[in-house]
Amino acid sequence: MSGKILFMNYNSITKADIDFFIKTLGEQYVFADNETLKNYSHDETEDLSYLPELVLKPLTAQEISAILRYCNTRLIPVTPRGAGTGLSGAALPIHKGVLLSVERMNAILQIDERNLQATVEPGVINEVFQQAVKEKKLFYPPDPASKGSCFLGGNIALSSGGPKAVKYGTTKDYVLNLEMVLPTGEIIWTGANVLKNSTGFNLTQLVVGSEGLLGVVTKIVFRLIPLPQHTVVMLVPFFSAEKACESVAAVFRAGITPSGMEFMERDAIDWALRYVSNVTIDIKQNHAAHLLIELDGNNAETLMLEAEQIATIMQAHDADEILFADTDEQKNNLWRMRRGVGEAVKAHSVYKEEDTVVPRAELPALLKGVKEIGARYGFKSVCYGHAGDGNLHVNIIKANMPDEKWNNELTHGITEIFELCKKLGGTISGEHGIGLVQKQYMPIMFTPHLIQLQKQIKAAFDPNTIMNPGKMF
Repeated sequence: MSGKILFMNYNSITKADIDFFIKTLGEQYVFADNETLKNYSHDETEDLSYLPELVLKPLTAQEISAILRYCNTRLIPVTPRGAGTGLSGAALPIHKGVLLSVERMNAILQIDERNLQATVEPGVINEVFQQAVKEKKLFYPPDPASKGSCFLGGNIALSSGGPKAVKYGTTKDYVLNLEMVLPTGEIIWTGANVLKNSTGFNLTQLVVGSEGLLGVVTKIVFRLIPLPQHTVVMLVPFFSAEKACESVAAVFRAGITPSGMEFMERDAIDWALRYVSNVTIDIKQNHAAHLLIELDGNNAETLMLEAEQIATIMQAHDADEILFADTDEQKNNLWRMRRGVGEAVKAHSVYKEEDTVVPRAELPALLKGVKEIGARYGFKSVCYGHAGDGNLHVNIIKANMPDEKWNNELTHGITEIFELCKKLGGTISGEHGIGLVQKQYMPIMFTPHLIQLQKQIKAAFDPNTIMNPGKMF
C-alpha cells in the first residue's frame, strides 16, 4: 500500500450510531455486512483496499445533512464515494468510519433548453447525462475514459477531463453552481445559475476538484452548448514517438483546434487491440506511436479542409499513411480502442499510473525524460494520453522488476518524473487528482506555506477533519 497513514483520534462506530443511521435512512440503506464493506473498500487505484465500518446510501441532501451533522459531533470520519472509478485513491476509507455513497441520487432534475443549462444529482452517470442532452441537440463535452460508469459527482470531485478537454475544457468549465452539504450539516449553494459572477470568492470553483474534502455535493448546475453536427476521425501512425508528440503543437500553431488529439505509443495500442473486441487495425512493425485525432463542427467541408491541413503537418513529422474513419462504426471503434487502453494496461501487469501534464509543446521532452528515468531505475513505461492538452498518462509496469526495487526505489523514479513536469512548466496531476497515492509528492509543487494555506481552507470548511481525512495532504 502507498503512503504512510497517520490515524487520528476518530471514534469507532457503535450500535447507537448504527441505530441513528437506520432511523435516518431506513434499515435497507445501512450496510455493515462483510460483502458490502469489501465491495466499497476499493476503487480502481492499483490494488489498494481499506474496509469502512459502515456503508450508507442516502437519497436526499437532508439525509446527508443529518449524517454529517451527527458524524461531526461524534468525530466519525466520512468518505464520500461516486462510482468508484477513481485512480488516485480519493474514495478509499483509509480511516474506516462511514463510506457515504451517492449512487441513489441519480436523477437528471431539469434540462433547461432556454438557458442551455441542466440540473442533476451527483449519482448520474456521465454518459447517461451526455445522451440525455444530446437528444435535445445539446452537448456536455467532458468525457472521461470511464464515462460509461463514472458519476458526475466524482467528475466534480476531481474536475475530470477526457479527450474533448483539448477543445472544450474540463468539468470545471461547465459548472455554474453547486448545492452541497457542509461537514457541519448546513446545506448551501455555492454560487448562482449565471454565466458571469463577480460576487465574492468563487466557492463553486473551489469545490470543483476538492476531492470530497470540503463537503458533499448534492446538486450540480451545468452549462451546456449546442451539439456539433459533424465529426472527422483519423488515426495517424508514426515511426517515432517523439515526432508524434512534436506534431501536436504544430497543429495548434497552424490555427486548428481538434476536438480530440490522443497519443498512444506502440505497447498501448497493441495491448488495447488485444483487450478490446472487434477492432482490427493494420499496424506495421516499425510504427512506434499513433495519434487519434478528431475534428468536430457544423460545416463538413471546413472539417475536411482542416483534416487535409493536419495530414500535411503529420507528413512533415514522418507520419505513415493516415487512416480516415469512413463510417460512424469505424469512428466508434477507434474511440473504443483508445478508451480501452487503461483497462488493457491494468489487465496486462501490476502497474502504477501517473497523470502528468505539461504545456503541449513540452510533450516530446516529457516523453523522452520519462524513458530516460525508466532506464535509470529499471522500469518499463507505457505512455498514452491527451496529447492535445499535454496530459500524458505514464503507466509504470512492474513486469520482472524485483519486489524490493518496486517497493523501495520506484518512488525515487516517480519523484524525478514529477520534478521534470514542474521544470517543464507542468504539474503532477491533470485529471486524476491527488487523493491518497500522490499526496507524498505535493511538496514538489507547493511550498510548505502554500500547503498550509490549503489546509487552512480545509479547516474553515471542516474544523473537525471528518471529511475524507488522509487525502491530498
